[in-house]
Amino acid sequence: MAERPSFDLIALIATSIRRERERAGLSLTELARRAGIAKSTLSQLESGVGNPSVETLWALGVALGVPFSRLVDPPRPAVRVIRAGEGPATYSEQASYAATLLASCPPHARRDLYRISAQPGRPRTSDPHMAGTVEHLLIGTGRALAGPAEEPVELGPGDYIAYPGDAPHIFEALEPDTTAVIVMEHV
Repeated sequence: MAERPSFDLIALIATSIRRERERAGLSLTELARRAGIAKSTLSQLESGVGNPSVETLWALGVALGVPFSRLVDPPRPAVRVIRAGEGPATYSEQASYAATLLASCPPHARRDLYRISAQPGRPRTSDPHMAGTVEHLLIGTGRALAGPAEEPVELGPGDYIAYPGDAPHIFEALEPDTTAVIVMEHV
């Protein structure tokens, strides 16, 4: 079940989507079309009244040509500590899956870092991200089936996999309270 993000995160997402849409010179109608979402949904998100899912934010990031993190990461101080269970989390509509952005790239750098927590059930399937994206996944606890949608790999604690993020891919928790870290490279 998707949880509602905090008001601060919703306001940040609204501001970020509007900023990136205007930067790209796109109308609401054109961005909605490119992202495959309803114009009314996009309008609500930009107004700060929508409840964006991971899937919607990824689609908007791809349509805008920006990393997911640019839509959800607030400005940050030089030293940043995020305790387990804290941080800007977004939730999947498809599975019991939450992605917490731990660090995004500063300008001109191209990597984002996420902590994942997932429960067994329906797998989290991802459409391709921006061209050239590579995902690096390290399992912390539990077990998961992850990687390319056509050839996922079963992984356990400490196991690492790298795979193209610009092709369909999945993450499926095989044990309760499975955790992982994903580093996304955008080249």
